[in-house]
Amino acid sequence: MNRPFTFLLSFFLALPVILIISGCSQKRYAPTTTAHTSAARHRATMRTYHVRGKTYRPTYVSVNDTMRGISSWYGPNFHGKQTSNGEYYDMHGMTAAHKTWPMDTMVKVDNLKNGKSVVVRINDRGPFVSGRVIDCSYAAGKAIGLDKSGIAPVKLTVLGFAGKVYHAPRSTAHTPTAPATPAVPLPRVHLTNFAVQVGAFRRHEGAVIYRDKHQAMDSSKSVVIKEFTVDASPLYRVWVTGFDSADEARDFIGSHGVQGGILIRP
Repeated sequence: MNRPFTFLLSFFLALPVILIISGCSQKRYAPTTTAHTSAARHRATMRTYHVRGKTYRPTYVSVNDTMRGISSWYGPNFHGKQTSNGEYYDMHGMTAAHKTWPMDTMVKVDNLKNGKSVVVRINDRGPFVSGRVIDCSYAAGKAIGLDKSGIAPVKLTVLGFAGKVYHAPRSTAHTPTAPATPAVPLPRVHLTNFAVQVGAFRRHEGAVIYRDKHQAMDSSKSVVIKEFTVDASPLYRVWVTGFDSADEARDFIGSHGVQGGILIRP
C-alpha cells in the first residue's frame, strides 16, 4: 500500500475515536465505570456522531462551565426505553439528555423565566432540535415549570462528574487577623492512555514493517498492531501507545515528523 493512501485510509477509519480534549487540574477524573455507566459506554458516548445530517462532537467540561439555550422535556413516550448510557429512562428520575457533555455530568438547570432551578444527571443524548441545549426528564422539567410552558430559556452550570456534586471554591475575605484563604482548584475530567495511529494496512507484512520502524524511533513507547475488520477484510492499524496526555501524543507526532499521525484514545 502506498504511503499517501495509507494515511488517508487511517484518517477516515480513526475518525470515530478522535476526541475533543480539555485541559486538566491537579485532581484527575477519568471516564471509568461509575454507579450508572460502564467504562465502555463512556467511551462510546464520547465519540463523534451524526444525527439528521448534523455532526456532534462530545467534549469534556469543568465544574462551573456554563451554557445557555432552550430546555425541553421528554416523558411517557420514552419511559422504560434505553438511554445512551445503558440505563432505562425513568421519567420520574432527575436526569436529562445533552448532545455533547459526558454521561453522569451533574448539571444545574436554571429556568431564566421563573427563577426555578433543578439539578440533573446527564444519561442520554439529545435533544436534536435546533436551539435546544438540554432535554429534562418529566420530573426535572416539572420542577422548573416546563410541564406548563413546554420549553423555556435556561442556563446550565456544571456541578460535578460521575454523579457527584462539588461545591464551588470560595475565598474568605482578608482581615487584619485572618489572611485570605486561597480557593481550592475544582476537579476537571482528565484523560490518560493516549495513542498515535501511524498507519493502516491491508497486509500484515506492511504493518510489521511500520511497527518495527516506529519502535526503533522511540524505545520508551510500545508500538502495537491492532487488527480490525473493515468491509469483511482484515485491516491492520499500527499504534504507538503509552502517552499520558494529548499534548504528549501531539509532541510525538511533531517531533518525529509522523505525517498523517492521528491522535486516538484506545
